[in-house]
Amino acid sequence: MKSIYNEIRAGSREFLKNWWQYLTLFVSVDLVIQLVVIPVFRFITTFVLQEGEIPFVSYQNVVTIVSEHPLVVVCLLLELLALLLVIYWQFAIVLLGVRDIRQGKGGVRQLLLESGRSLRQLRFASLAILLGYFVLVIPFADLVFRTPLLSKVQIPAFILDYMTRSSLLLTILIVFYTVMLVLGVRFLLALPLMVYREQRPKLALPNSWRLTRGGRWWPLLLRLIIIGLLSGAVMVVSYGVMVGFQLILDMLPGKLALASAILNLSLVQLLSEFFSVWTGVLAIGILTRPVATFTSQPGPGRVSRGTKRALVIAVSLVSLVTLFNNGLYLTEELRRPVTISHRGVAEENGVQNTIPALKKTHQLHPDYVEMDVHETKDHQFVVMHDENLKELAGVNKAPYQLTLKQLTHLTAHENGYRAKIASFDDYLRTADRLHQKLLIEVKTTPHDSSGMLKNFDRRYGTTILRHHDQVQSLDYSVVKGLKKLDPQLTVLYIQPYNFTYPNTAADGYSMEYSTLTHDFINLAHLQHKQVAAWTVNDTDVMQQMMYNHVDGIITDNLADLNDAIKTYESRQSYAQRILNYIMVIPSNQEFEP
Repeated sequence: MKSIYNEIRAGSREFLKNWWQYLTLFVSVDLVIQLVVIPVFRFITTFVLQEGEIPFVSYQNVVTIVSEHPLVVVCLLLELLALLLVIYWQFAIVLLGVRDIRQGKGGVRQLLLESGRSLRQLRFASLAILLGYFVLVIPFADLVFRTPLLSKVQIPAFILDYMTRSSLLLTILIVFYTVMLVLGVRFLLALPLMVYREQRPKLALPNSWRLTRGGRWWPLLLRLIIIGLLSGAVMVVSYGVMVGFQLILDMLPGKLALASAILNLSLVQLLSEFFSVWTGVLAIGILTRPVATFTSQPGPGRVSRGTKRALVIAVSLVSLVTLFNNGLYLTEELRRPVTISHRGVAEENGVQNTIPALKKTHQLHPDYVEMDVHETKDHQFVVMHDENLKELAGVNKAPYQLTLKQLTHLTAHENGYRAKIASFDDYLRTADRLHQKLLIEVKTTPHDSSGMLKNFDRRYGTTILRHHDQVQSLDYSVVKGLKKLDPQLTVLYIQPYNFTYPNTAADGYSMEYSTLTHDFINLAHLQHKQVAAWTVNDTDVMQQMMYNHVDGIITDNLADLNDAIKTYESRQSYAQRILNYIMVIPSNQEFEP
């Protein structure tokens, strides 16, 4: 442990000698990615999809895109290859920049030439290897350099939640993550080898494996973990001091409290960036020690007058934008999200999608109750989520295999409760008597009748409009079909993963929360479309979603959501708003110009 302490101490001293250059390097690369690369890739993806008349990309239409739009597939694959090159470039330029700063040499021009040379060594076959490599090192790369490009690659939370419900699936998940951890650590040195020694991936990967064999990977991982914990602890203490200081400043009269809060929040952001860069530089020092030897100079390298002038202009612009955004944040009116009870239950107070649970949940006053409907064998509609009745009702049948009468005679069991399966007509009438608005998810299967949507709209469209209910579906053909049949209906398109921003006929989106970004929400709002997050059961994530200005939150824990909203709305003082910002800001939040 003493050697680790000495390494961190020596690395910190070196960082403090050149902290301004390190901060400039990391922030510049991040701004280029945020303000140039991501918008360009978004524009290209949108343009390609629009030219191919493809409204969205999802697992539902991948086969259709591949079979009917080969040119679009080629364009998207080329875009993926370009994205891999950009990801490699941003890591290369950071690694090379850290080396140049330590050696007190080079400049922006030299750094760009070096990173370009590093890119040119890659071959087409290398890109496939890079794709797998980046997937492996994502958990560790985030510690070195927090990039929004890699942060988008993740397994949605609902899949992880599903896999933890079965001992077999949980075992598979643990084995998967263990293998990913081992491979990720063993291949961590491949990127420094590619950048510093100009080795191609097929050579760098086995060399990284060799350099970390015999248990030599463990000290490497331990050092990275300690650096991460130390950085987190320092940030927590610093934030605590600043929030406490703002509590005192809030007592200042007039606009002085606001002005001090803007400056204080800006300082919080600067410290956050400072500590992140410090962590990154220390981590790079740990990673590069086995593959590169740096000769540190007594001071920073010489910076040209033109570079200094450009830096002053850039810093001034970023500072002005930051101060303006912070002023807006500290003075904006907090918007309360719509509360939506998932499957009509709250805190496990009954059987999902049943009338007794609806009545109990209504007492907690949700804005909407989300529920699910399936078409039955006799073309009626039953309130049911699952495509098979075995888990809830003990019958190994699907809703389309039974008539409505047969279905409503079955008893469902869940959370220690029993209740009859409900017809949609009865559920809708009960909700009407309670004055409870519904968010109705239309479930589909290949066995649905050809006139299912017309039948649904004919029977319920007018009632849904009168009750101010909303409809949603995972099946885009339902969204498109209902909007064509009845344009006045509010229909949301459910997305389990944020592949790209879609251009659909939907009135809004119901998005799985773990892949939902502030950027997606802003783009949806620009088109006057609402965004609901599902299924959010953790209070910290609830506040995160509120900070990102989602329009609705779908949850199993309605009481927790109501408490989280009260807590969020009660944070009206500037100190509390700064604390709220610190508590809920995502670690990989995209830049907000």
